[in-house]
Amino acid sequence: MIQAPDLPLWAAIIVGVFVLLGATITLIGAVGLLRLKSFYDRVHAPTLGPTLGTASILVASITCFSVLQSRPVIHEILIAIFVTVTTPATLMLLGRAALYRDRRAGSADVPKD
Repeated sequence: MIQAPDLPLWAAIIVGVFVLLGATITLIGAVGLLRLKSFYDRVHAPTLGPTLGTASILVASITCFSVLQSRPVIHEILIAIFVTVTTPATLMLLGRAALYRDRRAGSADVPKD
């Protein structure tokens, strides 16, 4: 079920560029998760990086399947909406829960307001 030979060259280049861009951005976010020290620093890298990486890969998928099937693909648009809505909300909830926990415990690592 490989349909790559049916893809025009211009579309294959666009798809390849966006897939590589998305994979690179996601990798940078994962490395940021490993390199950063505190929880409050770590929470940003896996939120911002993979969101943009996922968006780039979804653009590649939309381009590929729109060209091959000659119609828009709705699945990728729904995935993009769900990722865009749930990731920042999860970041906010995790950050607030950690801040509440650290303030209750009297931790010195609590960031200033």
